[in-house]
Amino acid sequence: MQKSELYNHVRGEILIAARWTAAPGQADKVADILHRFLPQAQAEPGTRLFQISRGKEDAAQFLFYEVFADDAAFAAHQASEHFKTLILGEALPLLTDRQRTQYTLL
Repeated sequence: MQKSELYNHVRGEILIAARWTAAPGQADKVADILHRFLPQAQAEPGTRLFQISRGKEDAAQFLFYEVFADDAAFAAHQASEHFKTLILGEALPLLTDRQRTQYTLL
């Protein structure tokens, strides 16, 4: 597949950019949860790309870069058991900040 074909293929897909800040003393716990969560999120049928990074200068910062086939795939991601258990149940209570922005790829 040529680059131009690849870019046309992803047009209209959903991009989520999110940034989390772990509460003081909780960053390693959050990282452990995310290590368990990531392979499951990457294996979802509508997930095109799912990457999580940890801040180099501030290890309490986490950056998510997620691409889904469409809105239905993103909704399925949020309805998954691993999202409900690991993200909603375990990780979010350990955060002081969660920002998320949704985009459509051009």
